[in-house]
Amino acid sequence: MSLDLHRRAVVADAHNDLLMAVAARPPQRWGSFFRERWLPQLREGGIDIQVLPVFIDDQYRPEGALRQTLRMIECAHVLAEANADQVALCLTGSDIDAALAGDKIALVLALESAPGVDASVELFSTLFRLGVRIASIAHWGRTPLADGSREDATGSRLTVPGIEALRQMERLGILFDISHLGASGVAHVLELATRPLIATHSCARALREHHRNLTDDQIRGVAGTGGVVCVNFVPDFLTDTQEKVSVDRVVDHIEHIISVAGIDHVGLGSDFVREVMHDVTPPCCENLDDEDPMFDFPGLEGPAGMPLVTEALVRRGLAEEDILKILGGNMRRLMGKHMG
Repeated sequence: MSLDLHRRAVVADAHNDLLMAVAARPPQRWGSFFRERWLPQLREGGIDIQVLPVFIDDQYRPEGALRQTLRMIECAHVLAEANADQVALCLTGSDIDAALAGDKIALVLALESAPGVDASVELFSTLFRLGVRIASIAHWGRTPLADGSREDATGSRLTVPGIEALRQMERLGILFDISHLGASGVAHVLELATRPLIATHSCARALREHHRNLTDDQIRGVAGTGGVVCVNFVPDFLTDTQEKVSVDRVVDHIEHIISVAGIDHVGLGSDFVREVMHDVTPPCCENLDDEDPMFDFPGLEGPAGMPLVTEALVRRGLAEEDILKILGGNMRRLMGKHMG
């Protein structure tokens, strides 16, 4: 039953850094590497809508951030063109509908913390023209636009350019992503926002006390804008125990967000990181520890495991209508009305 439901659902993943892995290859390999390495996993996992964040590694910041941002955006366009029979880079909700109708995976470009923009917020218009439809303005630390959640002790709100960035995004139709934003910054955004917000990959702080997770008030705030909170699968954000995390813990966070915000405001933002990190870490220099709890999530290390989430939701007794909303219905609605 659960596998049939999963196949019938529109499954949306609001955060998978696979673009980092593809862009780490030579440009002539971008299309083929995606087709060989990632497309089979996305298909096996039943992913219908995949958000592709543009994340810029520290080695490119600050001087090379814009160049690498443009390079990764170009990578997304190239891999989409090279695999046009299987995927489509989508700019609007209508584009997503057309992709799904053609049995293609709808790809959506996002910026994670936007280091290439810095305080030059007019560049959001440029990046919008290049296909960006979701953006956040901070990661772990401080940016010219806002502070990330690891800087919560500063109590800082959005800077003047940060406020202008929010206004630019709302004008353009770029969904503003609060994941990684510091607590005071989230409060400031909630005061100013006139369009729905998204948290592309955040868990519930009530279940796991971590600065990356959202409080109940923040979750209610996002829902109040008409937005969606997408649950992160990274074990460290799901639980603080040393035990191996299970898919049921993902459902715990989903159910908590439903209890706080309602069924129309929750989605999935996997943040599958294990394979990405292996793909971008030089084996000659450093080996990742497979036992690291940040990466160790049996069965859910990558998109092929996504049906396990549906199975767990069914096992928990959620109604089919609600499961369809969680898996992607809510994200599809949000993108259809407010993206582009």
